[in-house]
Amino acid sequence: MKLETAPEPKYWHLKTVLSDALDTEFTVGEILPNERDLAARFGVARATLRQALEQLELEGRLQRRRGVGTTVAPPRVGVAVDPTRHTWPGAAGDDWQAVAASETDTVPAAVARLLETAPGEAVHVVRRNRVSAGQPVAAELLYVRSDAIPDCAEAVAADPAAGARAVLRALQALDLDGQDRTVELGSARAEDAKQLDRLPGSPVLVVTTRYVSQGRATAVAVSTYRADTCRLTFGEREAEPLLAG
Repeated sequence: MKLETAPEPKYWHLKTVLSDALDTEFTVGEILPNERDLAARFGVARATLRQALEQLELEGRLQRRRGVGTTVAPPRVGVAVDPTRHTWPGAAGDDWQAVAASETDTVPAAVARLLETAPGEAVHVVRRNRVSAGQPVAAELLYVRSDAIPDCAEAVAADPAAGARAVLRALQALDLDGQDRTVELGSARAEDAKQLDRLPGSPVLVVTTRYVSQGRATAVAVSTYRADTCRLTFGEREAEPLLAG
């Protein structure tokens, strides 16, 4: 099919054509032909093809895999991000895995604003991972004001893994006044991409949660989810897989 007469942008029309082909000609996990062959098949420039492929990846229809190429993605998996759970990270039922903790006096400006910390103020950082069906679906950096849990500094300095657990335990002892959450589209940073088995710059969903205790911001979690395999669900209904696109 040639696309010169299509009234919409070529890459958008090509995306629709490719999506139909994914449903009828390819199976989950199958590797797509190379860009040159695909561009020749549909009579478009490779730049147009790349735009269409990027859009399909953003919609979760395709995955780019290191050393493999572009493959047909499986259906997205519903991942619960439940704002009704009035609990701290690490509470019972939390399916995140704590990896390590560290202490720093330098945090991203956006996080510092949410935590209301002054320049040079110490903050504990806990790195956590979330896995579904044996596959990594999210990576998280949890920033906690050190002055909110002052007894954790020694544990964090002595053993990053044990320190992460100590920070999470200390949070449970605090009264949680409330939490607020935002979700936005972003691009995977190199460190997160490595943990999520993605390429740097791949589309991700970034969930930022601020936890308030004793009238002030105490912790901020920045959770990075794979946009190609996850759909975020809110509320108490159990998540179900949804066909991408």
